[in-house]
Amino acid sequence: MPKFHFFKKLRFANVFILLLIVFASCALLICINFFTIKTLSANRAYINGESHYSKGQKDASRHLITYLYTKDPNQWKLYLEELKVPQGDGIARITLLKAGDNEVARKALLVGRNHEEDLDDLIWLFENFKEVPFLAKAIHEWEQGDKLIFQLFIIGQQINAKIKKDILTPDNREQFLKDISAISDKLTINERNFSNTLGEGTRKIKSLLIITNIFFTLVIVCSVCLYYSIMVKRLIVSKKEIEAKNENLTLVNHELDRFVYSASHDLRSPITSLKGLIEITQLEDDPNQIKRYLNLMHQSLAKQDRFINDIIDYSKNKRKEVVMEAVSLQELFDEAISQLMHIENANQITFTKELLVDKIQSDNLRLKIIISNLISNAIKYADSNKQEMQISIKTYFIDGFNKIEVADNGIGIRDEYKDNIFQMYFGTNKNKGSGLGLYIVKEAVENIKGNISVSSQSNIGSKFIVTIPYAYAS
Repeated sequence: MPKFHFFKKLRFANVFILLLIVFASCALLICINFFTIKTLSANRAYINGESHYSKGQKDASRHLITYLYTKDPNQWKLYLEELKVPQGDGIARITLLKAGDNEVARKALLVGRNHEEDLDDLIWLFENFKEVPFLAKAIHEWEQGDKLIFQLFIIGQQINAKIKKDILTPDNREQFLKDISAISDKLTINERNFSNTLGEGTRKIKSLLIITNIFFTLVIVCSVCLYYSIMVKRLIVSKKEIEAKNENLTLVNHELDRFVYSASHDLRSPITSLKGLIEITQLEDDPNQIKRYLNLMHQSLAKQDRFINDIIDYSKNKRKEVVMEAVSLQELFDEAISQLMHIENANQITFTKELLVDKIQSDNLRLKIIISNLISNAIKYADSNKQEMQISIKTYFIDGFNKIEVADNGIGIRDEYKDNIFQMYFGTNKNKGSGLGLYIVKEAVENIKGNISVSSQSNIGSKFIVTIPYAYAS
């Protein structure tokens, strides 16, 4: 009997140790996953913030150059407003480096157009990982960028002072333009290095997470299988949950990598094109040729503007809650058409509207995204070879649903493309669009519990029908 009790106590002690190992392993795994996801989310927020920083800087430079040549006070105001974005991020960086007031840093980050829900992650990552090599390197690039932003601010003050005193000479204007261009070029390199550094850190964290998950999973599986049958069942459940989390995390990381890569490519492409055109224009003396180059520059900037708007729509559609309210389809169509008339061939298209339903109860933001993208696509893919380019817009109520129909006689969609047109970054012609428009439309439609269908024939035209659940119509 004493011997039996000894072995029983020994077995109990071993099981207790294994339980501790299992619970400790699970706790560590959950903590690692939590902090890894938090870190990846903060990295994503910094990359998103860099896009606002970059856009603010580039818009500020553009307004300053316009002010330099037009002396329009409104351009000066716009320049100061856009420059506040990178300046706000710079104040946040300095405050956090000095371990200052986080409330000051939060306000500064909001000025930098960072999303309010990302602020805690941004501050947490900075405070806890600023000495880690990949983030320290990114912060260094950020600091260099802030110095260049300050130089841009000084140049702006000098330009404004000369304009106010009416002593700006053509030579001054030429030198200021060169200085602004040089700063913009350096900032582009800093911004790209910042994003690349964070992207590299994200990939390393992902690899470390996978190795850590594998290690702890093996510890848990081996411990439970050896000593206790009941623990095996619990482990299987836990393992399935962990694998599901890992699969979701891998999918999120894959989409993030793809989005960042594609976004950086599509953002840089118009800039590269614009730089080349500027260099060519500087060597050209023929006014007609210069005018042609300026038109090409405008097209390049318009392409980038469309892509940035697509990203903004994508972000809004992902983040904002659905708000049901009375929406006027007539107003949304009129607003969308007026805002899209700058697109090539838009003023040559005949728009016909048959709105049997105007006011409906739905989400205004999503409907605006849907309508704007559908009309934009119809304009961009119009067939200029046809005698008359047409876009037909209809709204009606049938079988308990509100319907929005946008049809055109454009170039249509080839059969092999129809199954893929709603996928992210799929485009039959990336020169005309970012490949995000219809993807965003489909997500927006699904967010308001609707659906979208398309019928199209190559060289004949396309028709998109959006079906929205009925709540209220008048």
